[in-house]
Amino acid sequence: MKRLFSVGLFLALALIVSLGTIRIVKAQDAAKPETGYAVKKPVFGGACKICPWGVEAEFVKKVVDPAGYNVQICYNCAGGPQEAKLVSAAKMPPPLRPNPNLPPGMDVPPPPNGPLDFGVTSNVYLWWAYQGTHEFAEDGPKKNLRLIGVIQHPSYLMVAVKADSGITDLRQIKEKGMPVRILTGVDSTYMDVLDYYGLTKEWVESKGGRIGPAIRGDERKQFDVIISGGTLENVPEWNIWYEASQKYDLKFLDLPADLIAKIEKDYDMDPGYVPANLFRGVDYPIATAVATGDAVYGRTDMPNDFAYALAKAMDEHQDELQWKIVNLSYNVHTVWKNFDVPLHPGAARYYKEKGYMK
Repeated sequence: MKRLFSVGLFLALALIVSLGTIRIVKAQDAAKPETGYAVKKPVFGGACKICPWGVEAEFVKKVVDPAGYNVQICYNCAGGPQEAKLVSAAKMPPPLRPNPNLPPGMDVPPPPNGPLDFGVTSNVYLWWAYQGTHEFAEDGPKKNLRLIGVIQHPSYLMVAVKADSGITDLRQIKEKGMPVRILTGVDSTYMDVLDYYGLTKEWVESKGGRIGPAIRGDERKQFDVIISGGTLENVPEWNIWYEASQKYDLKFLDLPADLIAKIEKDYDMDPGYVPANLFRGVDYPIATAVATGDAVYGRTDMPNDFAYALAKAMDEHQDELQWKIVNLSYNVHTVWKNFDVPLHPGAARYYKEKGYMK
């Protein structure tokens, strides 16, 4: 009986210890973060799968995977300056909302359950966020941001009118009091164009016209003028050009030199030309303001080894860019430069080793 009692006591104590161990393990698992650099699941601020920043997000995820990192993409973290604001403050992704501008079958999956660690945005948004200017003025400078690398992605500010509208210069609209329906892009450069010609919302509407967003399909059914950034890409932000240049006969207009200079100053763009025949209706190089580059970036708390691995992966697998639905490329002479945004030390080490920078 004593032996049986001893065995029973031993088993009972073993069970108690086991249950305690299970509770400790469960508590440790509960405390373990789902995302982040420590568990090699950093959260990347991107955009929808057929949006430029979403395409670049999937590029980053794919190329850095062999290094042992399972990047978690937030596909609903875009929206102009929003993405840079989320990354700089290490915020949680916003709630998932339906996007009516996406085609069927392109629904956005739920966001990761963790704060954003790094992301991609336009090179000017990163510069403005770092400085605390433009859309970031109210928040102040975000000096914790660091560049990893710039992916080339050219775009153009374009103005076009329906060929049968009789408009050859936007000055005619106000001079003749024309009732026009104007479609504008998702970027804010169109505002300088409207201001230059005195086409305020109040004046346009007073003449029976309308200013509406080009990204919305219902707005595209009737228009006279399009003012938007973009290029030949079938993405929600810019496919107004893809669609309208095929459906309608458009006349593309040169921008005046002084307006180009103002846009260059206001939006950190460069003077340039829309290449002839980029769209149906572009019969010669159209004078305008141009931009290039999306920036992959993080914060000062990004580990050096990850920044190094990411810069290396983007370089060694740059051939992946040529198979994307957007016009992306890699330039060893510019990948490490984004205005005066500091380069992350880990990325800098890689580019110096390769001889891309001194």
